[in-house]
Amino acid sequence: MSYVSYDEFKKMEIRVGTILKVEPVPETDKLLCCQVDFGSIIIENPDGTKEEKRNIRQIISGIHEYYPDPSVLINKQVLYIVNLEPRTIKGYESNGMLMAVDGIDGKPVFLVPEVPVNPGSKVR
Repeated sequence: MSYVSYDEFKKMEIRVGTILKVEPVPETDKLLCCQVDFGSIIIENPDGTKEEKRNIRQIISGIHEYYPDPSVLINKQVLYIVNLEPRTIKGYESNGMLMAVDGIDGKPVFLVPEVPVNPGSKVR
């Protein structure tokens, strides 16, 4: 195991996202394309006005083999690392990483809040 400093760890932004939509990535067996709600953000327009907008991100996850019916993931709240550089996977841009651990049976187990929280809630 290699260690990271506390300052390096603090750079990771981990937030709760609510899965709104999930579709298989064409021509793959493992990938799902998820639209994930991370709450509201304030956008400053070129004219100086501000508006509130939903922070919906597309995140690609290799979990399709464990969720043959991806619709069961709709409205699930899961932890994500949201400040990773975007990455293109099979032609789809991914803007975050799903956090899970290996279950006893080897299947991924999502890290989830104990009770529902607002999308975009920050882990601290």
